[in-house]
Amino acid sequence: MSETDHKVHVALGERAYDILIGAEVIDRAGALLAERFPGRRYGIITDDAVGKAQLPRLVASLDAAGLTHSTITLPHGESTKRWEKLGEAVEGILAARLERGDLVIALGGGVIGDLAGFAASIARRGMEFVQIPTSLLAQVDSSVGGKTGINSPHGKNLIGAFHQPRLVLADLSALETLPPREFAAGYAEVVKYGLIDDEPFYFWLEDNRRAIFAGDRALRAEMVARCCAAKARFVLADEKETGVRALLNLGHTFGHALEKATGYSDRLLHGEGVAIGMVLAHGFSAQLGLAPSQDTGRIAAHLQAAGLPTRISDIQGELPPTSVLMDAIAQDKKVVRGALTFILTRGIGQAFIEKNVQPDVVRDYIEAMRKA
Repeated sequence: MSETDHKVHVALGERAYDILIGAEVIDRAGALLAERFPGRRYGIITDDAVGKAQLPRLVASLDAAGLTHSTITLPHGESTKRWEKLGEAVEGILAARLERGDLVIALGGGVIGDLAGFAASIARRGMEFVQIPTSLLAQVDSSVGGKTGINSPHGKNLIGAFHQPRLVLADLSALETLPPREFAAGYAEVVKYGLIDDEPFYFWLEDNRRAIFAGDRALRAEMVARCCAAKARFVLADEKETGVRALLNLGHTFGHALEKATGYSDRLLHGEGVAIGMVLAHGFSAQLGLAPSQDTGRIAAHLQAAGLPTRISDIQGELPPTSVLMDAIAQDKKVVRGALTFILTRGIGQAFIEKNVQPDVVRDYIEAMRKA
């Protein structure tokens, strides 16, 4: 076991699973899977970009372990998270004659992890699956916790199921093939954990961001492990997101609305929307007199230094009217009986759930921020 190897256990009783974090974990995947799930066959769901970079490594590993497998390749990008591509994934599972006791492997970033997990949850009325996240965003957030799904024209992640993986294999070497923009987008989700309830972690990130972005594997391993442990803690406390797990959506209400406004396209990556959303959430909290105004500038400076957008005006191209953004916010998963719910903050590491936020106040704030 090297200095970059970490294990985080998600203790969900009979559905418990491990998150294994380390270098070249994909090259060890076949042996790890054969040991834990003997006698299974595997259906790999990936996208065309990850397929070129990582699929040969996974296939070689599965072959070396004598495991039978087939592959379903989908297009890269957020637009893949829709009914049509979900159908392709499920039909691919069935065409490969995979049985209910076999396993689906999600090899890719957050899009593939969400879609493949959802496909596994409905194929043959429920199959088990393994997450092999290849992006930073997926390694620290979306691969853990069992939230799977696709987008709707009405909003982000509105169609899906809670379906926990059986194993998560986070390969640090996969991060080294990411374009800088995608790594930065994933880093926004990393910062989120510090802003929610872990001020020391946020300060640690400020101290170590340069080395993390420069490729320090030991620091990257610690970063991923700390994020996974935090995510696991929230999942154990509130698996189906009826309470405290909603804190993980800090910045997401604003961010999802902006993603929808940009057509779930490369104009705004998910993590970029979250970065803008977190700054907006802190600024909104400050405007309401809940948080120190200087925190907003400090957080924005950190995210900007990481190469992330922090203002609505940083988004290239025109955006629809604020009324359209408000319509998207009204479709947010945290809305209860039509009342808006936001994750707000009293300062770095002090996020909380605020219900019954007045739409007019939100609308006026967004209007002001569009001009900032």
